[in-house]
Amino acid sequence: MALSPQWLDELKGRITLSTLIQRTVKLQRAGREWKACCPFHTENTPSFYVNDQKGFYHCFGCQQHGGAIDWMMEQHGLPFMDAVKELASEAGMEVPAPDPRAAQRAEQRATLHDVMAAAQEWFVSQLASPAGQQARAYLERRGFSEHTIRRFGFGWAPDDKQAIKKALEEFDERLLIEAGLLIEVENKVPYARFRGRVMLPIQDARERVIAFGGRILQDRDGVAKYLNSPDTPLFDKGRTLYNLHRAATASRKTDRVIVAEGYMDVIALAAAGIEDAVAPMGTALTEQQIELLWRMADKPVLCFDGDKAGTRAAMRAAERALPLLRPGHSLRVVQLPAGLDPDDLIKRDGCKGMDRLLEEPKSLLDLVWEHERDASPLASPEDKAGLKARLIGHTEAIQHPDIRSLYRRELLDRYGTFAYPPRDFQKRGEFQKGGFRSNRPFDRNAPQRTPPHVTQRLRRATTGAFRDMLTSAVLNGLARHPGEIHRHADALLGLSTGDAKLAQAVNFLLDHAQELEASGNSPISVSDSLPPAPDNTRFSFLMEGSDPNEAREDLAEAVALLVERPALEAAIAEATRRFDSDPEGAFAEQQRLRKRKLEIDSRLGQMARKRAASQALETQDEEAGELPVTEQETD
Repeated sequence: MALSPQWLDELKGRITLSTLIQRTVKLQRAGREWKACCPFHTENTPSFYVNDQKGFYHCFGCQQHGGAIDWMMEQHGLPFMDAVKELASEAGMEVPAPDPRAAQRAEQRATLHDVMAAAQEWFVSQLASPAGQQARAYLERRGFSEHTIRRFGFGWAPDDKQAIKKALEEFDERLLIEAGLLIEVENKVPYARFRGRVMLPIQDARERVIAFGGRILQDRDGVAKYLNSPDTPLFDKGRTLYNLHRAATASRKTDRVIVAEGYMDVIALAAAGIEDAVAPMGTALTEQQIELLWRMADKPVLCFDGDKAGTRAAMRAAERALPLLRPGHSLRVVQLPAGLDPDDLIKRDGCKGMDRLLEEPKSLLDLVWEHERDASPLASPEDKAGLKARLIGHTEAIQHPDIRSLYRRELLDRYGTFAYPPRDFQKRGEFQKGGFRSNRPFDRNAPQRTPPHVTQRLRRATTGAFRDMLTSAVLNGLARHPGEIHRHADALLGLSTGDAKLAQAVNFLLDHAQELEASGNSPISVSDSLPPAPDNTRFSFLMEGSDPNEAREDLAEAVALLVERPALEAAIAEATRRFDSDPEGAFAEQQRLRKRKLEIDSRLGQMARKRAASQALETQDEEAGELPVTEQETD
C-alpha cells in the first residue's frame, strides 16, 4: 500500500495532537504549548512538551520526539499501518486501498505541486508584462505597495481561454484539469478557469501553492467578484485558511489570531502591520477551520464588516462553533463600523483605530444575545417568547454539559432582565397590574412623614411568613416537577434579583433540571440547596398522588402569584408614603392595590381548600370501598 506524502500531511493536519495525547496523559497549558511529566520515562519535573502548531511532541529529558502516528505506535504498540488506520478513522478519511497504480497516483499528486508552482510563476510574470498594466493600476488604487505585491505573490490572468494551456504546455493537459486551472466541458476544448483577474496564490502550512483566488478589476453584473480554485487533490476549501503559514508565525508572538472575511482584508491588515490574520475561502467558517484556529489561539477574533452580511457571517461562525466549545476555547467578535471593511477603517483611522477595536472584542455569548435580541421587533408576549425559544435553541447545540448549563443560565438571566425589567415604583403611574393611574403631580422634594406603625405593618407584610411559605412551596414544587423549571426560569430569575439565598436556590434548580426526577425521587439531594417544604401546605404540586395536570396548573399560578405579590406590596408601600403629599390619590391607589392583594390571598386559599376537599373525597371513597370487605371478614 502506497501512502502519498500529501495524504499523510492531510491526515496529520486533521488531528489535534494535544487532544490525542490528553486521552492518556494529563497535559497543562504552557504558553502556546502543553507540558507534562514524560510518559516515556520517570520524572518529577515536566520536560515533555506538545506543540499543536508544529504537530509534534518532544521530551527534553529522554529526547523522545514524534507526531500523531509515532504516538500511536509508541504508546499503543500499533504497527505503522494500524496506527494510520486508527487516526484516519478518527479524522474521517479513507485509507487508500492496495492498488498497483497507487504509487503512480501519488507521483502524479506530487507533480501537481510542480504545476501550481509553474502557474504561479507565470501569473506573476504576466502582471509585470505590458498585458498586466490595468491590473497594476488596480493594485495601486487599492494602496498596495510593491513590497506587499511581491510578498503576497500577486499575479495576472489574461483574458484568454488558451493562454495558460500554452504557457504550461510541458505539463499534460489532464494535470492542468486536475489542478483546477482548466475547465473540462464535454465536446469542447478545455479552457482557462481564471481569465481577466488579479490572481493570488493560496498556500498550505508548508508554503506550497495549492490553489488560486482571482478578483475581477471592475464589478460587473452576473460575474463573480471573487473566484477560487475548485476542490482538488491538493486543495479542500473547508479545511484551508488563507495566509495560515504567515499568520501562524505571527500568532506565536501575539497569542492571537484574527479571522477576516476575505483575503483582500487579510492583505490590508498585514500591510498595516497586523500580521496574525487569516480568512476562509469565501464560505462560512467550517468546523475544521475552527479547529485549525484553536491550534493557534484559544479565542480567535472574528473581524467582520459592520453591515448585515457581516453580522450574518459572524452568526454562521457562532452556530458552527457552539457545538465544539470546550473549556478555555471559544471565539470573540469585532464588528467594524457600518459600511467599512478593514482597509477602509485603516485608511480612515489608521492602524491605531483598528488596534482599539481588536483590543475590545465581544464574547461569543454577547454576539448570540445581541443578534437574537435585535433580530426582530419584540412588541408582544409572543415575540418575547420567540426570543426565549431561539436563545434556548442555541444553548441546546452546545455539547459540553458545563458550558451548555452556563450559557443557558446567562442567556436566561439576560432574557429575564430584558423581558421583566425591574419596575421603578418611585415614578408615578408605573404600576400596571392594579390598573390604576393617578394624574396628580407628585413632588419628590416634599417631606414625607409615614407614621411609624404603618411602616412597621408594611415591613411585616413584605417580609412576613406568607411570602416565605409561598416561596418555599414553589421551589420545592419545581423540584418535584422538574419539567416545569425552565418554563418558569425567566420569572424566577427576575424574582431572585437582589436575594442571594433565593438566587442560590433558583440556580440550583436551573443547573440540575435534567438530573431531578418527578415526585421527589431524585438521585441528588435538594435539602441543602432549597428551603424545607411547608409542613401544613395543601398545594397540589406538593402532594403525593396529585393529578399531574392539576399540579402543573396550580404550580404555574403559584409562580405567577409569587412574582406579582412583591410588586403589589412595594406599590402599596409607595402609595402609603405619598399620603402626606397626595392623600386622595394615594388612598384610591392603595385601595385598588389591596383589593388585588386580597384576590391573590383568596386564590391561594381556594387552591388549598380545593386540595383539602379533593383529599377528603378520596378518604371517603377509600372508607366506602373498605366496608364490604369488612363485612365479608365479619361473616
